[in-house]
Amino acid sequence: MENSNQKDPASQKFYAAQIVQRRNVAEDLWSIRVRPAAEIPFLPGQYATLGVVAAHKHIERPYSIVSSPYEAELEFFFELVPRGELTPALYKLQVGDELTIRKAAKGRFTLDREVHRNHLLLCTVTGVAPFVSFIRTLHRDAQQNKFPEGHRLFLLEGASRSWEFGYTEELKRIADEVPWLEYVQTVSRPWEDRNWTGEVGRVEDVVRKYTDLWKLTPETTSGYLCGHPKMIENSSGILARRGWAKEHVKQEIYFVPKERVVTI
Repeated sequence: MENSNQKDPASQKFYAAQIVQRRNVAEDLWSIRVRPAAEIPFLPGQYATLGVVAAHKHIERPYSIVSSPYEAELEFFFELVPRGELTPALYKLQVGDELTIRKAAKGRFTLDREVHRNHLLLCTVTGVAPFVSFIRTLHRDAQQNKFPEGHRLFLLEGASRSWEFGYTEELKRIADEVPWLEYVQTVSRPWEDRNWTGEVGRVEDVVRKYTDLWKLTPETTSGYLCGHPKMIENSSGILARRGWAKEHVKQEIYFVPKERVVTI
């Protein structure tokens, strides 16, 4: 007699994961925490592949993990793509609903502790996800006297409007508590956000200003770029012209422009 795994080889690749918390950030932005059927080991900065079973089809996409390996649940931060194949289905899910998650986390967008002690983190909107994982993990490491000595993180986060920042309160609180984190937000459409009093411009508009202000150089600093492909293209070009070697700048592109056509 065949066992169930032989009947359904795909079941060997996935766990069911129940949504245990949902937080709406903006009209088209939300986060969830899920509890998989079994533990999924991962490193801060890696991604998990989530899916939903639609009519005659299992739709999957990779998403960066927000949570720290210290946490029992996995957290994800999404932006709704109205004509996307998966995010509209994910958007409908509420606490108690289930989705699928591949059993192995993957990705090399992890903090490199071997080369440099300074880490410049540039992101847009949901691109903050792996950086939250970095910061939560290091914060817990510090509490357990495991913090990598001398390392510092410099986070520059961009969005069109301030309500698109999904982790403001948490990141500002940690930055106020610790000496190893600098955190700046920048808004590119201040005319739509009249109460905003912080930095103005796209990430690539202010990256020169803050690398100078923070005294970051190619000799001391690794770069990490995550989110919108145009921000990554422009910012990586700026860093290259300032002397950063390609091998010291990691990139995580969250979608592919239409000319290369991929929907999420």
